[in-house]
Order: sequence, then C-alpha cells, then structure tokens
Amino acid sequence: MDMAKSPERYAQRIQYIRPEQYQRYERYAWAGCAVAALGLALVSDLGPHRVWGVVAGAGYTVAALLACGARSRPAARVVAVVGAVVVPLVSLVTAGLGQLEVTVVERSGQLLLANGSPYVSDPVAVADFNPYLPGMALFGVLPGDARWWLGGAFVAALAAAGLHRAWLLACPLVALPLAVGGIDLPVVGLMCLGVVLAGQGRPGRAGLVLGAAAALKWTAWPALPVALALIAVRRGGRPALRYAAVALSTTTAAVLPFALADPSGLYRNVIAFPLGLTDTTSPAASPLPGYLLATYVPGGRVIALVLLAVSALLMAVSLGVRPPGTAQAAAARLALGLGLAMALIPATRFGYLVCPLVLGALAYRMSQRGSTTVTALVAPAREKAFV
Repeated sequence: MDMAKSPERYAQRIQYIRPEQYQRYERYAWAGCAVAALGLALVSDLGPHRVWGVVAGAGYTVAALLACGARSRPAARVVAVVGAVVVPLVSLVTAGLGQLEVTVVERSGQLLLANGSPYVSDPVAVADFNPYLPGMALFGVLPGDARWWLGGAFVAALAAAGLHRAWLLACPLVALPLAVGGIDLPVVGLMCLGVVLAGQGRPGRAGLVLGAAAALKWTAWPALPVALALIAVRRGGRPALRYAAVALSTTTAAVLPFALADPSGLYRNVIAFPLGLTDTTSPAASPLPGYLLATYVPGGRVIALVLLAVSALLMAVSLGVRPPGTAQAAAARLALGLGLAMALIPATRFGYLVCPLVLGALAYRMSQRGSTTVTALVAPAREKAFV
C-alpha cells in the first residue's frame, strides 16, 4: 500500500510505534519509584513523609507488576496515581498530618481575615515565619484543608496547559508534595499555563496568569521576563507592553498593600528568612550546592548569593541575546534558570526541584508534539520513494 496516500494512518502508526520503545522500561520506572518511596520512609524523620513513603511504595510496586503486561500499562498508571497521591493524601488529611507549610498557609489565611496581614511582624520560631507572598494566603482562607485547593489549582492549571499526564502526577517529586503539602505546585502550574498562553499569542491572559503566580511566591518571578521575551519575539512590542502592564499590575495589586502596611514583616518573612539572613534557621537544608557552600565554606553564604546573582544575570542576558521563540524554548529556559536558582540558594530542599521538573516536562511534551507532527508529515514522502 502506498503510505503517501494515507498520511493519517501513517501518522497514527508513528504515534503508536514510538512509545512502544519506551513502554517496556515502564515497569523499571515504577519499581525505581517504589524503591525511592520506601527509602524515604526509612530515612525521613518526618511523620507525613514516612506515611507517604509506605503507602506510595506499595502503590508503585503494584504499578510495576501491572506494567509487565502491555494491556495493563494504562491501569498501572492509574494505580500509581491512586497509590502515590490519592490514598496518602486522603489518609494524611483525615489524620490531620502534613508538612509545616500547610499550617503556615492556613494560619496566614486566618491572620489575613483577622488582622488584614498574613504575616507575623516579629517572627521568632520557625513556625512563625511565612516565606510566601500575600496571594498564597488565599488558599488558607478557603474552607477545609489547604492541600485540596493547592493540589486542585495545580491539576487544573496543568490540564489547561495541556500537560495532563498520569506519569507526571505519579512522579515522586510531584506526588509527595501533593500529599504532604504542595506549596510550590500551584505556582509552577500557573507558570506552565502562562508560558503556554504566551506562546499562543494571548498577552493579556498570560499576564494575568503569571501575575497571579508571581503574587504567590518569588519563584514565579523569573517567568515574567521569559514570557515577555517570548511575546515580544512572536507578536511584537505592543502586545509585549500589554502583557507587562497586566502582569505587573496584577502582582502589584496583590503585594504592594501589604508591603506598605508592614514592610518589616514582609522583608523578614519573604526575603530574609528564605535567604538565611535571620537568626532563625530555615529547616530547608538539603545537600545542594548553595546549602553546602553556606554550611561548610567560610563566607560560603555570600559566595552562594553571588553565584545566584550571577546566574540570574546570565539568564537575563540570554533573554536579550537569544530570546525564546517558542513556548517550548521558553519553558526549557525557565526550567534551567529555576534549576540553577534552587541549587544555589542557601536554604533549599530537594522538593523545590519540582518547579524545574514540571517546566522541563512541559518543554518535553511540546517537543514530542512537534516531532510527531514533523515526522508524520515528512515520513510519507520518504516512504513514497521506496514503494
């Protein structure tokens, strides 16, 4: 049969043959996740993490067994999501167990309603600090456990961005924060959606979404100039200005009133505490380069902050010299920049890597869509030469 006369069927063949090359390794991926989850349960001194490790480890193990059969692989992904996210989340919420971040967000919401500010002006203990921007307090105002709203916002944003993949939700770096307290998840979800909207040439919506993300946590701020460069390349100056106006006004409206009302509290909570500039030490202490420098090298904290500033400057220069021309390139650039930032800040933990992970997954997903389209269009012409 001449494949050139049936490009639709050939494209379907391309789409189904290529994943088969990777599906045989899926069982090993789930098995590796099981080992990681059970390992966390053994070494962690945090109760919610141990609970998640045991429950998720069992779910990953069942998923690995199901993935041995070709017809059972979709069921394996469902089991992985249920075992690593749904069951531990319901169990931990029912038991009232979670990371300190959940308590901080819920308390910030109560403070916002009671005092008009989500911050303790003179924080002393670790639990007193709220290192998030004022927008995060809205998740504490909503009824019920904040994890439902944090996870729901994340999943909804990914679905709107076209990144609704079971394997991503079941990945330990995503599943763990979903269950124990995913403060960074709605932030990176909105970043993904904002980058996609910028790539689609919707500057107003992109500005609104990324402005909302920037009002939740500082980790979303690098997305603002990346999306600006993308819109300027694809649409020109006026749409870029429109995007900038919407994004900045959204962030400013959410942050400026609290900065004016309690500048000292905002500085101590949002800036000084995450950077390790307060007398109270942040519990975020994973052995990443910034933490290792600050802990074991004389003057290492200053060195880490200088390296952080240099990496930010280089990323800014790259946007001017070679701005991203597609949403895929913007997501990849943003994943790289945030990966460097998460590795170099003095107070950091492995969980922060969920941001570059999800953005990298978005870039990979977009590249797969593009390669499938190109292959489906080009391959029939090659096939015609051989028939």
